[in-house]
Amino acid sequence: MDEANSSFEWAKKKADEAKARLAEKAPAKALSPVRHQQLDFFVADIMDVAAKDDMASMEHPLFALKAGDMRVRTYERNGVTVTVKPGHDGCATIHDKDLWIYCISQLVEAMNRGREDVGRVVRFTAYDFLVSTNRDASGRAYERMGEMFERLNGTRIETNIETDGTRERGWFGFIDYARVIERDSGGRMIAVEVALPEWLWRSIKARHVLTLSRDYFRIRKPLDRRIYELARKHCGSQRQWQCTIKTLYEKSGSTDALRNFRGAVRNLADCGELPDYKVRLNEHDLVTFTRR
Repeated sequence: MDEANSSFEWAKKKADEAKARLAEKAPAKALSPVRHQQLDFFVADIMDVAAKDDMASMEHPLFALKAGDMRVRTYERNGVTVTVKPGHDGCATIHDKDLWIYCISQLVEAMNRGREDVGRVVRFTAYDFLVSTNRDASGRAYERMGEMFERLNGTRIETNIETDGTRERGWFGFIDYARVIERDSGGRMIAVEVALPEWLWRSIKARHVLTLSRDYFRIRKPLDRRIYELARKHCGSQRQWQCTIKTLYEKSGSTDALRNFRGAVRNLADCGELPDYKVRLNEHDLVTFTRR
């Protein structure tokens, strides 16, 4: 028995020596083992995020100001051209843009926190989107979300807008796709996934964004939202921005008559409720935005 144990110990010793010699000859590994699963989507789960908007879309009128707009709209200014073609349900509206703002806000905040799962595919709960954008959370609101996805996906844009130093003529939708990840027992969407276009994702990665007022989602009228965007973009960190009513009209993308647009701006100036800015329209058709 002792002889058998001795033979076993000797064989084990020789095996350990052989393994040691092989380890000495093996090259060192250049990569560490994968410790975490690489996700191909970003989960929007950060609470109380400041609303942020993409600067390129603030400058140019990509979104319609009227629901059900079936016209092909073309905009040209300073070498930039934008052609917007409606889908089956009409062009995406500036209220539909809330989805962009929600996703941009979550992605920028996540990048600022150093998260590594950030990408142009975003998953979020329908309820969080509705609450974050100051919408009601009734059953009809979830149906309207589905209609919003259809307009955003169906509207096609042709443009040469520059993002992150890249100017190229491209054709894209406002989203590449949207799909429901989870539904409740009544068939109502709970969680959804949205893929943002690469053009917008480049702009987000480059931090070409501006923070919006917390009251932005309270602005009811589409034209007032668009005017706020322009004021925020052009004032920037300055105290004031001034332009002619005609320039503001062209930049807004309004399809109304100029005289009606002038009246809308005058009403906005008189009510004094535009977030962050005071608006003044003088007798020479000059519009002045002054930071509050």
